[in-house]
Amino acid sequence: MRFALILEYDGAEFSGSQFQLNARTVQGILEEALTTIFGGSASRISLASRTDAGVHALGQAASFDVETRMTVTELHRAMNGNLPLDVSVKNVLPVKNDFDPRRNAIAREYRYVINDSATPSPLRRRYEYHVQRPLDFETMSIVAQRFVGTHDFESFAASTTDDGSMVRRVESASIRRNREDRIVFDIRANAFVRQQIRRMVAALIAVGSGSRPPEWIAKLIASPAPNAAAQNAPPHGLTLMRVLYPPETLPVGGSADGVSS
Repeated sequence: MRFALILEYDGAEFSGSQFQLNARTVQGILEEALTTIFGGSASRISLASRTDAGVHALGQAASFDVETRMTVTELHRAMNGNLPLDVSVKNVLPVKNDFDPRRNAIAREYRYVINDSATPSPLRRRYEYHVQRPLDFETMSIVAQRFVGTHDFESFAASTTDDGSMVRRVESASIRRNREDRIVFDIRANAFVRQQIRRMVAALIAVGSGSRPPEWIAKLIASPAPNAAAQNAPPHGLTLMRVLYPPETLPVGGSADGVSS
């Protein structure tokens, strides 16, 4: 039968989520745990969203197939008992055999956190990007709305896609201040091109710092071109918050929840 996993991980010590030879990845660590529990009888892990090296997750979704008499509770305990401290299975769900965590997903939500105070935070340094100058939060908030809608995001893509299309539907994009020194960027879309969010954040920071005019963002969207927004914000400020599914596909309120608010 097929099981869905809801995962949380600290991406700092991972070379990304997808399996790579001779590199520590989230998929690799999960498959090592499955091998310990089931020998070679479990299938490979499939992930809902690819995260780059250094990117974190509160609600990544995955799936695998295995023949087992374990209960869901026993499987959940066995998985976490064989995983390192920087990755955890938050939930295990039996799903239909045709469930595909990537193809069945209807949306992904990410969050990027910026610290624009005068000094970095030692306690939060692994989860936020420190910018050593105050940013114009209000202008950034207005400009972020330009991302909403169905657009060709080639300007923000690090590479081409399998089908050649850079068109994605951004359902929401918002910026707020959480405490005086933290700017939180939340974005939800049906899917993202490679490094899209980190390049969006770098573009917003350029506008917020005054090095680029606000209308630059609109031009990047209206006239997409390869590497027009080539600068990347660092990966450690980015977190995959949750992956959303139709309720009949993944019966947990239609999402792989990573955070309540």
